[in-house]
Amino acid sequence: MREELTMANEEKKFNTVALDWNEVYYTNCPLVSASNVDQELGWTKEEYKKIGVKYGFLRSRVENNWYPHYIHNLDNLIRFGGLFPPIHVQADIRRTRLLGVTHVYEGGCMMVRSRDKIYRMKDLKGKKIGLSKSLNTIKCDWWRIQEEQGIELMLMLNDMTRDDVQIVEFPYPDDWYDKPEMVGPPMENASELWLKRDHKHDLAFRPLEAALEKGIIDAIYTQSGPLQQLTEATGKFKAIEDLSRYPDWTLQVANVPAAITCTDIMAKEHPELAVTFMKGMIKVGRWANEHKHAAAAILDKQTFYLDVEHTYRGIENVDMVPNLSPQNIAAVEVGKDFMLSHGYIKNDFEVHEWAAPEFLEQAAKELIEEQWKKVTTAKLPEASELLATTQRIG
Repeated sequence: MREELTMANEEKKFNTVALDWNEVYYTNCPLVSASNVDQELGWTKEEYKKIGVKYGFLRSRVENNWYPHYIHNLDNLIRFGGLFPPIHVQADIRRTRLLGVTHVYEGGCMMVRSRDKIYRMKDLKGKKIGLSKSLNTIKCDWWRIQEEQGIELMLMLNDMTRDDVQIVEFPYPDDWYDKPEMVGPPMENASELWLKRDHKHDLAFRPLEAALEKGIIDAIYTQSGPLQQLTEATGKFKAIEDLSRYPDWTLQVANVPAAITCTDIMAKEHPELAVTFMKGMIKVGRWANEHKHAAAAILDKQTFYLDVEHTYRGIENVDMVPNLSPQNIAAVEVGKDFMLSHGYIKNDFEVHEWAAPEFLEQAAKELIEEQWKKVTTAKLPEASELLATTQRIG
């Protein structure tokens, strides 16, 4: 049986289109990112058109299954999504480059039944906390990783350890990727996935909620404020701990910051493709920063916030332009170190060496030069040699 499973996994793993460097594919997660805004704007696609490259969503070709999103087995793919899968890829599968990140500090919450007389973490002593376990052996079990990380942090903050509670595992198939309706007709836009899955109410995204409601366990960890509020909106649950209420920002790194990664092959042999993607993300990110309500209306389709206004409140103070700031690099290190210490990755690596700020820098430089040339030539009868060569005075 194990051999059959391994063979099946290998067959899925290599289900991708033939490599063509005149094409670039993107994939993203249902979270706050410039990529999810750009799905509706299409500005990155325009940037690729300028250099004669076709740009499309991973699943716009039925030859691609969902697994490149998790194991990055497509050389001409750029991923913008949760942090733990790309860490797993970089550590144990293949070399990639970290192009930028976007951080949203949303904490993480411990949920219990709303009518239970449980009000503090200490009330959970001797009680059962759920921990999910994906049976899908291809991908990183990112959901479990963030649960375990959050549970341990909350116990520590309340002078407790795992010995004070019962951790109960809940294996689940985690096989929606292979269902016929998910690998059938192509999806031109990433948001089309949510026409097939109501992610704000799909319990596959909150796999332990049913067990909590039935009383099989007494508490569950939920990743973020938006998911907490979706759970609380049922009237059946309440939060007794929230990592976002602490001043220590390192407590809020469950599968975040969201990371942009490309393969090392793309970075080395076709760097212009990575630069072009970052140009799109910078342009869209700047627009989203200036038009937060409009960006919220777009992101509401693909995130776990309750509605547009809730989304706006969630992104109001978020810098939508990806960066590689020292603080965000440190946040990536926190996530990587947890995965290594708990056996979720086998190999260690240096995050600073993984990070590739030169692509973000080049993208920003080209955008400045293009804007400078556009604004300046609009006020001249003809472009000078200086403008043509994009050199600077002073």
